[in-house]
Amino acid sequence: MNAALTGRVKMADCIRVLQLLLFLCVSPIFRPCRADGNVQAKPWQVPANVQNLPGGGLLPVSNVGAADRNPGAGGASAPRKRPVWKLSEEAVCKDDMRRLCPRDTWNNNLAVLECLQDKKDDTEIAPDCSHLLWNYKLNLTTDPKFESVAVDVCQSSISEIKECAAEELGKGYLVSCLVDHRGNISDYHCKQYITKMTSIVFSDYHLICGFVDKCHDDINSLHCGSISSGDKDIHSQGEVIACLEKGLVQEAEERPGAHTIKDECKKSIMRVAELSSDDFHLDRYLYFACRDDRERFCENTMAGEGRVYKCLFNHKFEEAMSEKCREALTTRQKLIAQDYKVSYSLAKACKADLRKYRCSADNGVPRAREARLSYLLLCLESAIHRGRVVSGECQGEMMDYRRMLMEDFSLSPEIVLHCRSEIEAQCSGLHRKGRTLHCLMKVGRSDAIDLNCQRALQTLIQEADPGADYRIDRALNEACESVIQTACKHIRSGDPMILSCLMEHLYTEKMVELCEHRLLELQYFIARDWKLDPILYRKCQGDAARLCHTHGWNETNEMMPPGAIFSCLYRHAYRSVEQGRRPSNGFTEDKNSNLSRDCKVEVQRTLHQRALDVKLDPELQRRCMTDLGKWCSEKTEAGQELECLQDHLDDLVPDCRNVVGNLTELESEDIQIEALLMRACEPVIQAHCHEVADNQIDSGDLMECLVQNKHQKEMNIKCSVGVTHLQLIQVKDFRFSYKFKTACKEDVLKLCPNIKKKVDVVMCLSSTVRNDTLQEAKEQRVSVKCRKQLRVEEVEMSEDIRLEPELYKSCEQDIGRLCQRGAFGNAQVIECLKDNKRKLTPRCRQKVFKLQEVEMEDPDLDFQLMKGCKNMIRRFCTESEGKNVLQCLKQNKNSEMMDPKCKLLITKRQMAQNTDYRLNPVLRKACKADIPKFCQGVLNSAAADGELEGRVIACLKLKYADQRLSSDCEDQIRVILQESALDYRLDPQLQLHCTTEIAHLCADEAAALEQTGQVEECLKINLLKIQEDACKKEVLNVLKESKADIFVDPVLHTACALDIKHHCAAIPPGKGRQMSCLMEALQDKRVRLQPECKKRLQDRIDMWGFAAKVAPAEGFSDLAAQVLISPSKNYILTVMGGGVTLLFLMGLLCGRFTKRVTQELKNR
Repeated sequence: MNAALTGRVKMADCIRVLQLLLFLCVSPIFRPCRADGNVQAKPWQVPANVQNLPGGGLLPVSNVGAADRNPGAGGASAPRKRPVWKLSEEAVCKDDMRRLCPRDTWNNNLAVLECLQDKKDDTEIAPDCSHLLWNYKLNLTTDPKFESVAVDVCQSSISEIKECAAEELGKGYLVSCLVDHRGNISDYHCKQYITKMTSIVFSDYHLICGFVDKCHDDINSLHCGSISSGDKDIHSQGEVIACLEKGLVQEAEERPGAHTIKDECKKSIMRVAELSSDDFHLDRYLYFACRDDRERFCENTMAGEGRVYKCLFNHKFEEAMSEKCREALTTRQKLIAQDYKVSYSLAKACKADLRKYRCSADNGVPRAREARLSYLLLCLESAIHRGRVVSGECQGEMMDYRRMLMEDFSLSPEIVLHCRSEIEAQCSGLHRKGRTLHCLMKVGRSDAIDLNCQRALQTLIQEADPGADYRIDRALNEACESVIQTACKHIRSGDPMILSCLMEHLYTEKMVELCEHRLLELQYFIARDWKLDPILYRKCQGDAARLCHTHGWNETNEMMPPGAIFSCLYRHAYRSVEQGRRPSNGFTEDKNSNLSRDCKVEVQRTLHQRALDVKLDPELQRRCMTDLGKWCSEKTEAGQELECLQDHLDDLVPDCRNVVGNLTELESEDIQIEALLMRACEPVIQAHCHEVADNQIDSGDLMECLVQNKHQKEMNIKCSVGVTHLQLIQVKDFRFSYKFKTACKEDVLKLCPNIKKKVDVVMCLSSTVRNDTLQEAKEQRVSVKCRKQLRVEEVEMSEDIRLEPELYKSCEQDIGRLCQRGAFGNAQVIECLKDNKRKLTPRCRQKVFKLQEVEMEDPDLDFQLMKGCKNMIRRFCTESEGKNVLQCLKQNKNSEMMDPKCKLLITKRQMAQNTDYRLNPVLRKACKADIPKFCQGVLNSAAADGELEGRVIACLKLKYADQRLSSDCEDQIRVILQESALDYRLDPQLQLHCTTEIAHLCADEAAALEQTGQVEECLKINLLKIQEDACKKEVLNVLKESKADIFVDPVLHTACALDIKHHCAAIPPGKGRQMSCLMEALQDKRVRLQPECKKRLQDRIDMWGFAAKVAPAEGFSDLAAQVLISPSKNYILTVMGGGVTLLFLMGLLCGRFTKRVTQELKNR
């Protein structure tokens, strides 16, 4: 029963509304509304055909005066009943109505009015009909009975809206108030009534109560049209408001010559725009400008609640969109940018959130700023970033308008004002789809932009916040769509990690060029405000507030600008002064000031991404701008600018040097900051360093692993070059090598203070270790952990000559002349210099000799030897200490299992050792007393820093032949003689003086891959053919040396091996004993020697005889030495002894036959 009653009540209300609307249509009274509420005394001038409507449709003019005299009676007195007047029956409009309006609307004046006033072109409706419609609408909006109808229909709504309840009736303000607050009207019938009347009111600015008076002067000043009622038809009236709106926008953009609109007119303009925000029909200019476009793009979009506006906004930059409509839409968007309430959907969706987060309650902010779209976006974005809940509907609306700001730069007055010259000079013609904005970003990246423009761009990026959702940036979205679909398809669309994913794929095969440009343009500005990276902000906002004293998301702090926050965070993310890092000015380090784990991970991620481009590091770019232009202007490829700054580190200005130095220190600790290098080194990392790479807390281990595996087969040229570059940078400062710095910091401060360069520090510490070892100190001054890391650094430095700057500088000219084809890595250049040592300049040769001296003392530092003989060391020398490795390899050199490449390297090292006894530590120690005793003359004749060219060893060889050396020295010389007898190259004096003869007489023997003493044998055989005296002397010395030990003559030893075994097995080798045994066996007719042995022995006797003739003894000592080493030594000594004995006996006997002298003669 109650339901039925309710239904009857609602039906009655509906009938009553229809009756009231019908009553309005037949009760026109001419009384236009004024701003002050008074009634205009002058009657409207109505055309004759309108004044004489059939049936007396209009009241006599005299009635208006009567109404003026009794304004209070207007609502109470009822006019004389007249026949119902219909627009459809008027002759001036009948044809237009029947032609343009559906038949079912002809009996409804309001329906006919709406139909005719919405026609697009003025020519569609006759002028007289247009004027009749205008007067009719004016009568409707100013009739007191119209107000009484509103009171009747909207009684409950009026009581709910305090502002409207307070309006005095009869002044024309009630309806205007209800229109203003129609969003708060809940009663269905009242809302329907007010909505219908709103379309009438907004069709002409004259009909909006108070608008004419408030904007009278501005309309004339801007030449927006006349305010006379008869001068404008219904279609051009909307252009007046549109003209004022454009003037308001131009004033906000501070365009030259812009007119300053009065504040009360500004409020009226914005109020009109706000009231027309829900239905695009109410914006008459936009409605007519976009009617065709609405049918084209938004045909299925229902009118109301701003839906048509949003649809048109989304299609604003479509090619099919008319230019007039696009212009009208842009003006509308600019008004929204000035006051968010001009967007009905945004104001409605975010109303509760704005109130909840007090986004309009800041008393310190002017009301004009509060209303701005940017203020709303920043306030609500701040709430979202703080983890507060903002309704999904509001976030959706914010998303639309953030995208709108990014698409069209002209919606931001600051951009238009401050970037005008940049737009005109470099970005004209790129207005659509955010291209102008990205063009400005590109100009900003090149530093060719005004500071105010830069700030305006930064502000806009913060307002739009594209970092939170890449789709806000339409230009970026379209450019990177293919990359996102392939490389980032595992991430949810719109997730902030999409941007991070794109950065991770920067400069990879999946990245396209246009996406790369758009991404870097955006990241340039995101990098300058840490808050614009939503992931970083979410993880680190607590740490930033605690350690860096930050404020809210949209608040600024002059003491800590946004660009400095990230620098503060990464200083706390990595080790500080305690581990050797330099403190930065303005920040105090605290051991307990550590970042949370999540924040540290995000800081590392951001650092890794920003390292891709020097312009993504604001502090680096700001402090190094001059140096970038001076040293690195031609470095345009990815990562080259930072490398260039590091290469010129010593030439940079102090501020730039500090920033680059700090960043280089971070790289040494966490090499993954070098994202490009990590990509290049991926194969090596996966094969050899994956365990280290998986460690979240990198401590320089990954860099060390890459250096150690720099010559693996998985290593490519890009990775090798990158790792070498980091090594070269580390040479400039020992603090750039993280592991070395942490291991040796205390030792450096104690033993090597004030030394900066890593090479100098390594040399200082190495010298200390060496001295302590030689002096057999009870306690090493260098700590164990430092000694261990020092060994790693020394080995790494031996791999590339550039890692030893003094050596490289001294030999740079020789490298260019002799080693152009050699690669710096793998110690190839160093090996080349060693091979061409005789051709080097004195300074370079001296440095190379010093290097060889160190390597011979410690073979681990001989990179080529350790690398080339790695497997042989494992096979033969596993039990040998590091310093004895070369000695072990030499002992196993002629093994059948020896690798040929390793054997060649061993031979080279032997050749080097035989040139100078100082390069043979074992010989030097064994012959420490013999060298000054027998070879002091050679030492005295040598230059102070010159090499001895094998002369000392040659001297010792001769003394060995004379059997005058100490046993230890003799053992070492015997080894040298045996080795050089097999390979002539190990005898530097022979090779030096007999080069021509070897090439002429023994070319085939010298060309043999395996040297078995054939070259020396050839020289011995051809002794008579040798022309050079120096060469002949060296060959004679070889012959002389061979007398001392048969092992020194490999050809003879091989031929007589069996005979030695049979006839001389009991005789120990050395001192010519086995040679004498064989010579006696040769002379003994009872002994039958092997034919080859017999022949070789006879040849040696002939050679020694010839040698004695060619080179007789130069003194008694020489003669004695020759006798002692002669195979017929016993015979000669017997003969000489017999002769002396005979002489003695003869003296005894013959002396008695001499005449004696008497005593007397003696005494005289």
